[in-house]
Amino acid sequence: MAQPKSNPQITLRPQDVVVLLRLSLYKDKTPAYATIAEEVQLTASEVHASVNRSHLAQLVKKDAQGRPTVLLEPLKLFLFHGVRYCFPPIRGEMTRGMPTAHACAPLASKILNSNDPVPVWPDKNGTIRGMTFQPLYPTVPEAARRNSQLYELLALTDALRGGSPRERLLAQQEIETRFMG
Repeated sequence: MAQPKSNPQITLRPQDVVVLLRLSLYKDKTPAYATIAEEVQLTASEVHASVNRSHLAQLVKKDAQGRPTVLLEPLKLFLFHGVRYCFPPIRGEMTRGMPTAHACAPLASKILNSNDPVPVWPDKNGTIRGMTFQPLYPTVPEAARRNSQLYELLALTDALRGGSPRERLLAQQEIETRFMG
């Protein structure tokens, strides 16, 4: 019996989106992978591998020293048109957690509250009860707690992944504003 051929195709992983969003917040020199890793609660080798996959996907460029810079236009295109298909939301039961998508800033002030439970990332330190909305990666709640700007980008990405058409449009507008500044 013939051995199956391995597939050399590189694919993005959910944690790559987290790393890309964090990298997009650096306006000056990108810090060492170990610093980024601490911020997003991954290992330095995971961040390095993530940057390499993102480079192959043409979402980052590297300078002569190998430091990555996010290419904002391709990242926006991926977030607006691809992330919900590559990483569809996984929803679950009622749980305690951190609000995400339209349930937290910046969309919470623009969306009228309904009687439906809000989407939350399951988190033992969470303060809100709502419907489970699995984060892109298990470390997302802790990374979001450490950086409010990253929290907003992750929540906006969740609105793109699982929100209504209106929520997705508002999330796109918010991301446009953040990436232009």
